[in-house]
Amino acid sequence: MFRKKDLILIAVLLAAAAVSALLAASAHRGAGASVRITVDGKLYGVYCLTQECEIVVDGARGHNTLVIAEGCAYMAEADCPDGYCMDYRPIARDGETIVCLPHRLVAEVTGDAKARKLDVVVP
Repeated sequence: MFRKKDLILIAVLLAAAAVSALLAASAHRGAGASVRITVDGKLYGVYCLTQECEIVVDGARGHNTLVIAEGCAYMAEADCPDGYCMDYRPIARDGETIVCLPHRLVAEVTGDAKARKLDVVVP
């Protein structure tokens, strides 16, 4: 059937294919243009990633401070019991998120920094 060298070759090829797929998927994400913050499923605000600022979100469930600096957003403060949201790395690419489950807060990078041109608009 298969020899040991055959199995090693198959494993190496599968690993190379997996790494290539991950690299290709991450390459398609462009730099984001804004951060969209929702609290408990409701829009709290949309903020541009090019303007440095601190966004303080005081909700019924607690307090969070999101900082936008150098084109990235990160959670600087949160009074939730676990503090996991502060452990996220800064986000800047389209589709990246920071989630604070106890406060039901989601910060998501949206939009492409480069303007997308539409070819056709279908009703």
